[in-house]
Amino acid sequence: MSKMMSGIPLSRDRRIFIGLNCLLAAFVLCVCSVSAAKAQTHARTAVIRPRVVVVVYFEVGNDTGDTPGELQYWVERDHLDRVIDVPGMSRHVRANADGSEIAMAIGPGNIRPGVNLTAFGFDPRFDLRKTYWLFNGIAGVSPREMSLASAVWTDFVVNGDLAHEIDPREMPQDWPDGFYALDKTRPEDPPHVSEDLEGDVRTWPKDGARSNSAGSVVRMNPSLMAWAYGLTRDTKLPETDGMRALDARYRGFPAAQQPPTVSVGANLATEIFWHGAKMDEWAHRWVRYMTSDKASLGSSAMNDSGSMMALLALTHAGRADWNRAMVLRTASNFTMQAPDETAEQSANREQHGSYTAYEPSLESLYRVGSRVVKALLAGWAEYENTIPSAVLENARGGAN
Repeated sequence: MSKMMSGIPLSRDRRIFIGLNCLLAAFVLCVCSVSAAKAQTHARTAVIRPRVVVVVYFEVGNDTGDTPGELQYWVERDHLDRVIDVPGMSRHVRANADGSEIAMAIGPGNIRPGVNLTAFGFDPRFDLRKTYWLFNGIAGVSPREMSLASAVWTDFVVNGDLAHEIDPREMPQDWPDGFYALDKTRPEDPPHVSEDLEGDVRTWPKDGARSNSAGSVVRMNPSLMAWAYGLTRDTKLPETDGMRALDARYRGFPAAQQPPTVSVGANLATEIFWHGAKMDEWAHRWVRYMTSDKASLGSSAMNDSGSMMALLALTHAGRADWNRAMVLRTASNFTMQAPDETAEQSANREQHGSYTAYEPSLESLYRVGSRVVKALLAGWAEYENTIPSAVLENARGGAN
């Protein structure tokens, strides 16, 4: 450093004072630069508080522009143009410009949805404590209950995999099928536990989402589900000539002959893609058995038990609220054969993605589900802190 400043000699103490001030100025400049960088980073990664998360289970290819899966209509029609990668998730998520609506495909199966939702729920970029969840996807339905492209709001999710099973060729002759509860010895053994335990659905309080300890039976929030049903029950659903022709083959099943409708029923979640009249009988029995006759079969799919267990875990962790969750399923195929064919012929007649009602069922998903999503977004001033509710009336599907 020069010993002269403006021609004036500097003392040693003066030189030290000036040096320290230079260092201080450099330090302040560095701190400001770091703070500015942090501010810019924070602006880029500001916490997203979605009002609604739309959850589906598969997409065929790209999110847009090709053969649609369960995600594509949501992305294209709701302008979910933002792509967000989440560590630990098997697929990116999509969002609209302000992050108020997010959609994601998290399947297949029951396990992967749980893993994906957990990764999403613990990503610090998202605050999901006030978020509503619409889980939706296509499903199999019984011709005993409804016609193709019908929509079903789920009241109970029943896990069909958590069970004992004996091959029907070896089971006792008086058994209806080879399935019985994990803690029982025969199919007819009552599933009820003592009333001070959470396993008996008969003792559950009337309000709020509930689960037994095993997670094999989940009841969705009844009042929110009833509100969603009431809002959408009059939705016009698609019906094609191909659907009418297939429905007509199910002679002796009046519900299958009716136009598609919106109703309420339980979802049976099992990773086995079961099919046939005998399995359809089991599905009806299992739902009634596991819910102590509180629910009846509405739809059959693979995923919703895993999703609900993940959402329950996120709720316990203070990251989400599963009382704000709804499950919607639409009928892409029947779960059993028509009277003029065998179970094997029916199971192999149509493959996933080429069902007669495949695209109509996707259309039904969006028509019904989007009414709920739009209502939540439009009414956010109220619904942010108050969960919408209603009393369920006349919502069941066909006869059991």
